[in-house]
Amino acid sequence: MPTKPFSIAALTLLTLGLGACAELVTPELPYGGTRIHDIQGATLDADVASPKVGQAVSIESIVVGVFPSLSGYAVQDADSVADSDPNTSEGLFVFCGSVTTCGQVNVGDRVQVSGTVKEFAKGTQLDTVTAQTVVASNQPLPKAITVTLPYSGSWEKYEGMRLNFPQSLTVTDNFGYGRYGQLGLSAGGRLFNPTNGNDTSTQASNDERKIVIDDGVSAQNPAALPYLGADKNGQQTRRTGDTVSGVSGVWVQNAGGYMLEPVEAPVFSAANPRPDAPAAVGGTLRVAGANVLNYFTDLNPTYSSTGPRGANSAGEFERQQAKIVASLKGLDADIVTLMEVENNGDTALTALVAALNKEVGAGTYDLVKTGTVGSDAIHVAIIYKPARVTPVGAVQIDTDPVYSRPPVAQTFKDTQGGVLTVIANHFKSKGSCENADPDLGQGCWNKLRVQQASAVLTFVDKLKTLSNDPDVLVMGDLNAYGDEDPIQTLVKGNFESLNKRIPAAERYSYQFSGQFGYLDHALASASLSSQVTGITEWHINSDEPTVADYNFEFKNVPGCVVNTPKGNTCTGQDLFGPGPFRASDHDPVLVGLNLNK
Repeated sequence: MPTKPFSIAALTLLTLGLGACAELVTPELPYGGTRIHDIQGATLDADVASPKVGQAVSIESIVVGVFPSLSGYAVQDADSVADSDPNTSEGLFVFCGSVTTCGQVNVGDRVQVSGTVKEFAKGTQLDTVTAQTVVASNQPLPKAITVTLPYSGSWEKYEGMRLNFPQSLTVTDNFGYGRYGQLGLSAGGRLFNPTNGNDTSTQASNDERKIVIDDGVSAQNPAALPYLGADKNGQQTRRTGDTVSGVSGVWVQNAGGYMLEPVEAPVFSAANPRPDAPAAVGGTLRVAGANVLNYFTDLNPTYSSTGPRGANSAGEFERQQAKIVASLKGLDADIVTLMEVENNGDTALTALVAALNKEVGAGTYDLVKTGTVGSDAIHVAIIYKPARVTPVGAVQIDTDPVYSRPPVAQTFKDTQGGVLTVIANHFKSKGSCENADPDLGQGCWNKLRVQQASAVLTFVDKLKTLSNDPDVLVMGDLNAYGDEDPIQTLVKGNFESLNKRIPAAERYSYQFSGQFGYLDHALASASLSSQVTGITEWHINSDEPTVADYNFEFKNVPGCVVNTPKGNTCTGQDLFGPGPFRASDHDPVLVGLNLNK
């Protein structure tokens, strides 16, 4: 209950009774104005607008956070005047904007503020400030509420209040880090897509484990990103998998939803450092799968139905190619299946092989020539080391119309005499469905991907007959997570999902909405399974923020071109640097083999 203020009479008697030498304890002066919990109202389990929206009110509260870049500050009622209802918030945001009556304040100031109650992006705030007075400074702050994740209750009852999250939390979302200065944090490690098969999580349980922290800046593309790690080899980053403990700040709601605005910057631990090389996979033959994220030698091609893809300027292309080459060099695979190469005959693939050979040595790699494959703007492809393997027979392309992008297969013989057929695949994506119902949480077009998986099994039978060898390795971006129906279809067709050999905590190649899983697969025919010596996913892409990629958009890149068809803004921070990191949005997969003769 609130503490009642001393009366003047009682204070006089107390002073006289203590004697002349006693030290006088100054009582807390009464707080005037409307209480914030009355402004916020009770919110049991949903977002509810203030019952006083549109009304002019005056409050007297403690400043708990000052956010100049958000054009205001946060106040919270003192503990002595807080009510006993746990469903009412004691905090409020004071939006100053350009109002001159809203002067400078500091954390710990006791302020009297008058203005109008408004709702902005579902957040309650005191707007159109007409008067502000600092009554006292260096006041004790209201006690922060401790919240432990997972949390399934109402977040609105904490709106504008001081919160503390004492646990060790993991960065699980850095997609909007460069543009909005925000990071998603989760308890119990990174979040995995429920259909990936890593754990027993559900979407609801994942949501209860996650919060978002902001940078206190309303403008997009901040020039200086918060929470960056230490400089390493001329680069800084903030990878998912990194950790932080004891995060605290003010809980706010805005257009991005509920999030924490730290008053003091938390200190992160680089618990998931950049891997300089993929983990060892053993064997005498290495096969990789890599999505190269729209490698187009044509800048802004007009034939793509989805609009421009890949680099849209020579400067972007140079940066993109450098990262892809670095990643392929680091994989050092004898056979590489590629996804998202421009479907302009063999032109783009030839250019990529030339750039790679310039880095690793003339003639190190050659390409399996296919010409244009299918009608999509991108296609799958295969490159290889002639010194390590020799193509056997002609390249095979499955022309079944069920495919979004026809698979490409090539049989090889290695220097030990072992024979292997490799198939490059890229199934239909999970997005862009209109009337198709997302199937059991597996995204759009799940049934089509199942049909494509069935067609691959039919293709495999043909390939085994042509090669007279049962060893087949299915590689590619199948746009299906580990436990989804298309993968189960292939497994039931007598293939082993090799990714399952990777420890669960490392079994991912892609990040989407702060959740991880592997869309990039390696599946071995029954005869090949025993010849597999190892598999790894090289986490050089999915853990990295998009602001580290090759694009000029939403960054401050020296010499970048403004107002291209993709809308370059040339603002914000550019984390691009040397090396393979963020060469794509998918991690490459690497398989080691000892082939039977």
